[in-house]
Amino acid sequence: MSGHSKWSTIKRQKEVKDAKKGAIFTKLATAITVAVRQSGGVADPDQNFRLRLAVEKARQFNMPKDNISRAIDKGTGTGGGERMSEAVFEGFLPGGAAVIIETVTDNKLRTAQEIKTLLDKGGGSLGSSGAVGYLFNQLGELKVKVRDTSLKSMDEQELEMIDLGIEDVEVVEDGFLIYCEPKKTFEIKQRLEDLGYEVESADLVMKPFVPLDLPQEERQKADRLVEKLWELGDMTNVWCNYLIKAD
Repeated sequence: MSGHSKWSTIKRQKEVKDAKKGAIFTKLATAITVAVRQSGGVADPDQNFRLRLAVEKARQFNMPKDNISRAIDKGTGTGGGERMSEAVFEGFLPGGAAVIIETVTDNKLRTAQEIKTLLDKGGGSLGSSGAVGYLFNQLGELKVKVRDTSLKSMDEQELEMIDLGIEDVEVVEDGFLIYCEPKKTFEIKQRLEDLGYEVESADLVMKPFVPLDLPQEERQKADRLVEKLWELGDMTNVWCNYLIKAD
């Protein structure tokens, strides 16, 4: 097992904050539209894995069905609207830590310049495609609530999850983070629910193979820079490979 990623927590906190402002629906809708377009117009979530993930996430934030339907229609070309596409950037943070920045944008050059400016000012740098991607493993991530420990202890619950054939499990404050092969995300989700667990969320993540231990000063600089990256309007995800510690 490995330590819980602070950036998973920051991501969820930001999404909750955006949800309160109503801004999250725009990003969720865009993710649905892009998932349909990148599949060549496949609008059935059961036949389009990325669309299923995007719709599942939209439901987690109580996005209305009409909004989801409009976003799917937009992806098939029947809903009109501007052309948005995914753009992924790779680079380096202070201390040499790796960062992958996922965006959805209507202007890749503008987004690239915004990211480059932030990285340069914060002591990092923008790299070329493939510069750091090999340091991460794409996995399905499921946030699972702890069951009644008077019936099964935390250790017993953890072993029960491992028996499902997952890649990794992390104990967090109010439950578990389960990692599995991306294509098995919904299969594992169903099996967990069959066992009586409540699955709070399902998503795809980029998990570092070997987390980097940065000196305190460099780590604090990296923390500040990542938080600024999260504030960019086109941002959807920021993945880092350094260890997060409480000072």
